[in-house]
Amino acid sequence: MHGPIPPLPLPTDQLQFAMPPMHDSVEDERRHRKERLAGALRIFGRAGFEDGVSGHITARDPEFTDCFWVNPFGMPFRHVTVSDLVLANQDGQVIEGRFHVNQAAFTVHAQVHAVRPDVVAVAHCHSVHGRALAALGELIDPITQESCAFYEDLALYDAYSGVTVDAEEGRRIAAALGSRKALVLRNHGLLTVGNSVDAAAWWFLSLERSCQVQLMARAAGRPVLIDHKPAVATREQLGGDLVAWINYQPLWQDISRSEPDLLS
Repeated sequence: MHGPIPPLPLPTDQLQFAMPPMHDSVEDERRHRKERLAGALRIFGRAGFEDGVSGHITARDPEFTDCFWVNPFGMPFRHVTVSDLVLANQDGQVIEGRFHVNQAAFTVHAQVHAVRPDVVAVAHCHSVHGRALAALGELIDPITQESCAFYEDLALYDAYSGVTVDAEEGRRIAAALGSRKALVLRNHGLLTVGNSVDAAAWWFLSLERSCQVQLMARAAGRPVLIDHKPAVATREQLGGDLVAWINYQPLWQDISRSEPDLLS
């Protein structure tokens, strides 16, 4: 006797798989970016990346491309809603919103946006493990699959001159970043960019964890480096903004479902 016939697999076109949305209007795209920005700020707040009034994520406006949405100065990340976000021009002047912006932080973001038209979002926070690695003036080594995403795509800004308040310092930081997706600011912290808010936020989260893993591995012993060729291959597989966007979606679903007031 023959056993039961196993069910046939479903056609792949009947399975759901999220991809970055296409927008019918600039208003829809603006709303989408603002929602993702408020969500990313709340996720960063959950992760403990906030340190006083330090830390920002900016998102380029899809219509006025030299203006950027940013979190309001002095508001806790975990309280930010879409309606709280501030739109500022490249000089840090508020053109929409009810709050001030942190001029020191905005100076850096504006200069990065200015030289990287491909960048939609910039994330910078004073996270604990990022600051610890920055204090060493070092980069991430290829010691895990996740850290390989930053292999030869991460730069070091090897200087520290205090709180950044002038455009020239911002331009130097932007030049150090170059075409890469992430930067270690020596004695300061981490900065990441992406072609979406989702990607920039994911790269920051992943880079912070990679810093933590590297510091822990070194404390425990001598980490074994992944060879150049497989490190490059892994970066090519995992290091693109689309992969970052996909990795970020569970975090977005969690924050938007558990804290839907962020959309108000």
